[in-house]
Amino acid sequence: MEMEQEKVTMSKELSPDAASYCCSACHGDETWTYSHPVRGRAKSRSLSASPALGSTKEFRRTRSLHGPCPVTTFGPKACVLQNPQTIMHIQDPASQRLTWNKSPKSVLVIKKMRDASLLQPFKELCVYLMEENSMIVYVEKKVLEDPALAGDDKFGPVKKKFCTFREDYDDISNQIDFIICLGGDGTLLYASSLFQGSVPPVMAFHLGSLGFLTPFNFENFQSQVTQVIEGNAAIVLRSRLKVRVVKELRGQKATTANGLSENGLPGPGLDTEVGKQAMQYQVLNEVVIDRGPSSYLSNVDVYLNEHLITTVQGDGVIVSTPTGSTAYAAAAGASMIHPNVPAIMLTPICPHSLSFRPIVVPAGVELKITLSPEARNTAWVSLDGRKRQEIRHGDSITITTSCYPLPSICVRDPVSDWFESLAQCLHWNVRKKQTHFEEEEEEEEDREDS
Repeated sequence: MEMEQEKVTMSKELSPDAASYCCSACHGDETWTYSHPVRGRAKSRSLSASPALGSTKEFRRTRSLHGPCPVTTFGPKACVLQNPQTIMHIQDPASQRLTWNKSPKSVLVIKKMRDASLLQPFKELCVYLMEENSMIVYVEKKVLEDPALAGDDKFGPVKKKFCTFREDYDDISNQIDFIICLGGDGTLLYASSLFQGSVPPVMAFHLGSLGFLTPFNFENFQSQVTQVIEGNAAIVLRSRLKVRVVKELRGQKATTANGLSENGLPGPGLDTEVGKQAMQYQVLNEVVIDRGPSSYLSNVDVYLNEHLITTVQGDGVIVSTPTGSTAYAAAAGASMIHPNVPAIMLTPICPHSLSFRPIVVPAGVELKITLSPEARNTAWVSLDGRKRQEIRHGDSITITTSCYPLPSICVRDPVSDWFESLAQCLHWNVRKKQTHFEEEEEEEEDREDS
């Protein structure tokens, strides 16, 4: 590859000390140059970042505007099938297809809770996966505690074969080969929250109310699941946001369960500043900062790459992915962005300004949101509608594009599926068609013109 050759050439040009510096965006977000973090992405390089010979100790990479190179291995066994016609390392979205390093053996089935209509599809799917494909099926423990399932004697033998887990207590991220969702868009968001690193491929069946992110119909699920197991499927890589919430410790200890933090990661770590606590999350749709129960305007400062760009005075602000642009952001007046576009959208919620319009920024930037010094009240943040928490003076929220996208399996291809969802779910540009002129009317107009 040309980029690989460029990397080798650059290593030869640098001094022995400088040659050891490399970006590891695909394997971690920072590499260290003595005591300075170097941010960027693998296999690409900004020309403006070239260090002067003899001054490598001061070398610092510039931030890529195109975001981190996404990790294209999903769970233990899945990855993107490499396209020999790839230019650089960005594939044509329509050519991204799923392949397996090894045959998948374990599947996580996520079912919408408190919906009796999904019990029968859930049973049929699990029986098919276990008996026809000899797969290990994982389900959340509370799913099996449903009285309708607990009292079903015929389903008893199948239920004993399940592997169960509890959210925030058990880490199953390295045990799942792919995921099947039964329900609405919320099941896909829940699946994303369970995997704070690499996400296995997700196959989502439309059994909910909206279904914008769930393209599959359940009627012929056997053939569709078989195609996915055989690796015959297109995928769309839905970018996620890496969100870091840093809060001042105010005499309260973070509650943990079984050594795991609120989002299922090992216990929260302390920030570099004494007396602060940092929590990190992976977000698929959006980060919402709002005024909460207060009657005052929300007043928060927004920084882009450490530069103050604006102060939001209104009900709040939405920071969304392209996937999230069709959710809360669309309701707040933002444009809708195809999930393959590398971008982050910033949308105000009822701003007290006639000129504050939604904006789209490159995926590689880092946004930081804090309470303004003049703020009369605190703010509240929620992540994909969950993990809601209060933000006070001294706290901060840092947001950038994650290198761990969610690989969503398509019915046809990423472009066709997206426009199909726009038409079927959101009724995009639905209007009664204008009628054409009758021939007699056209002739009369021609006479008048002559």
